[in-house]
Amino acid sequence: MSEQTNQPINPDAEAPQAVASATLRPRILAISNQKGGVGKTTTTVNLATAMAAVNKRVLVIDMDPQGNASTSLGIDHKHRNINIYHVLTGDAKLDAAIVPTEIPHLSVISSGVDLAAAELELVDLPNRQARLKEALVNQGAGWDFILIDCPPSLGLLTLNALVAADAVMVPLQAEFLALEGISHLVRTIERVKKSFNPTLEIQGIVLTMVDKRNNLSEMVESDVREFFGAKVYTTTIPRNVRISEAPSHGKPVLIYDLQSKGSRAYLDLAGEVLKRETAHQGQGVAA
Repeated sequence: MSEQTNQPINPDAEAPQAVASATLRPRILAISNQKGGVGKTTTTVNLATAMAAVNKRVLVIDMDPQGNASTSLGIDHKHRNINIYHVLTGDAKLDAAIVPTEIPHLSVISSGVDLAAAELELVDLPNRQARLKEALVNQGAGWDFILIDCPPSLGLLTLNALVAADAVMVPLQAEFLALEGISHLVRTIERVKKSFNPTLEIQGIVLTMVDKRNNLSEMVESDVREFFGAKVYTTTIPRNVRISEAPSHGKPVLIYDLQSKGSRAYLDLAGEVLKRETAHQGQGVAA
């Protein structure tokens, strides 16, 4: 492959990997649900933005061939010439695929159209389930958090994310079949934990597209909280038109309309996530 470099959106921004500690071990969270349309990408993008707003250095890895996380963060297609596909196949180093966004402390490894073929190509590669993990171990230092936006399936791309991750965040739409769908993901997480990643855990479950005017939403929320207990975040993400509009402007809703109900919800969610992460670090020190 010919040598190329991605052009950052903000050419005056200092490259995060150059200023962050080279010895920092990031916390890696996979945002996953095999069901599409549950707010997975929206959660990834806005959680990353909220973390960056409190000076956490965040890298988003767009593992979805649709590339919606890249688009939502304003990454033009001309800046995706080196993307996660090239990292997974070994054609590029991880650092070569990183593109800074206009949001301070937040960068992206984008998706590309060629990622759709990666599922088939990975089958014949050595350590096919651990390609992302190997790339991150060798070059992933210098970040506080790495958030992986998984595709809406349980194939090799999602498997790579789960093998590389420390924990999984599950966005769950407040609808009737939500619990049935999440049971498949939970079983997959348990299989990955048993076979490839013994420390993998569910960091939390976030209810999305909640409509407090709808009795069904309240029933689903009650069932999910009863079943998963403390794993469910207190914060819920409401149905909100500003959340829906933001991606078409290439912006997270936190940038598009900070005062919206959706923005406030994602700020609250980030606070909960960071609190859990702080508690987790404290347990690690105690151990």
